[in-house]
Amino acid sequence: MRLTVDNHPAVLAAIAEECAALGFAMSCDRATGELLRALAAARPGGRVLELGTGAGASASWLLSGMDADATLLSVEQDAAVAAVAAKHLGGDPRVELVVGDGAELIDRLAGQAFDLVFADTWPGKFHHLDQALDLLAPGGTYLVDDLFPQPTWPADHGRSVVELRERLRADPRLHVAELDCSTGLLLAVRRP
Repeated sequence: MRLTVDNHPAVLAAIAEECAALGFAMSCDRATGELLRALAAARPGGRVLELGTGAGASASWLLSGMDADATLLSVEQDAAVAAVAAKHLGGDPRVELVVGDGAELIDRLAGQAFDLVFADTWPGKFHHLDQALDLLAPGGTYLVDDLFPQPTWPADHGRSVVELRERLRADPRLHVAELDCSTGLLLAVRRP
């Protein structure tokens, strides 16, 4: 994945332009993207799972940190938004982009292991959480974003976020760190 002078993935500007045309405003920000790139780079040859491709902004950050032997499996339910990701990232042999339901993909992946799981949609975060955590390899990293109040949240969503934080902190399989940056991040590492 080529980087621009300001160290962004080269395709990010084109993805942002198409997102604006679609009215899609839920791409990850630079701070989250840089963290994703660093986490992917820490796993040479790693298996990465992204739940919620969106238009591919976060996937472009992940790919910019991955080495040639790493793989990314990413799922997005919205076909129009996923088409933007496919247009800009689909030619990369390290990535498999799936259009479909994230919960169904999580169920199909049972028994597999991933080094990094980025849960950026409801499946794997607010439901199918245990199944997503079961996909973490020992020492694997689980990252969620959007834990600070967002204008797109449903009225009662704040309670779901509190419950998610509490659930992750109580999980004996995990070491958890909340990061007071970006849109509100929580990083968990599966204990060996």
